[in-house]
Amino acid sequence: AIGGAFIHERHVNTRPRLSGWWGHESATRFEMKPEFRAERGAAGWSVSNPSVFAAAPLIASLEIFQDAGMERLRAKSVALTGYCEFMLDTLGSAVSLISPRVPAARGSQLSFRIPGEGRGAQVFAWLGTHGVICDWREPNVIRAAPVPLYNGFEDVYRFVERLGQALKDVP
Repeated sequence: AIGGAFIHERHVNTRPRLSGWWGHESATRFEMKPEFRAERGAAGWSVSNPSVFAAAPLIASLEIFQDAGMERLRAKSVALTGYCEFMLDTLGSAVSLISPRVPAARGSQLSFRIPGEGRGAQVFAWLGTHGVICDWREPNVIRAAPVPLYNGFEDVYRFVERLGQALKDVP
């Protein structure tokens, strides 16, 4: 799979690391000498040129993002997380939101805690067995991310509805 990575400048010369010929300095890359001299910056972390078959599907996904528009996606993200925040608040003290309540200070993900020793992990497990995909982080944090490209307000509603049921079912 193709992916991107941010390489902080303090790690540019870190060794050992996975090094490939495409990360070798471009001026001498094709001399094929036995020693590796990394290209400056993140380019030095390149392993090889991408496979055409692995890269081709990216065209369709990038077209979807282009058609949707980043401004529209961000606006929907703010609306979805705002709605999710509102819905989580309806659960009262059973859920403690720890994400910033200012939309500009967060992305499309909300983190919250469930009070009670070990109860958060049990609620998270309940959600997973009932078709809800979210993320668990120690200590006692559930993260939910309504993705604006393919989630809607009904998805958020159903998530909070199931979370409410989990809070009733998990002692």
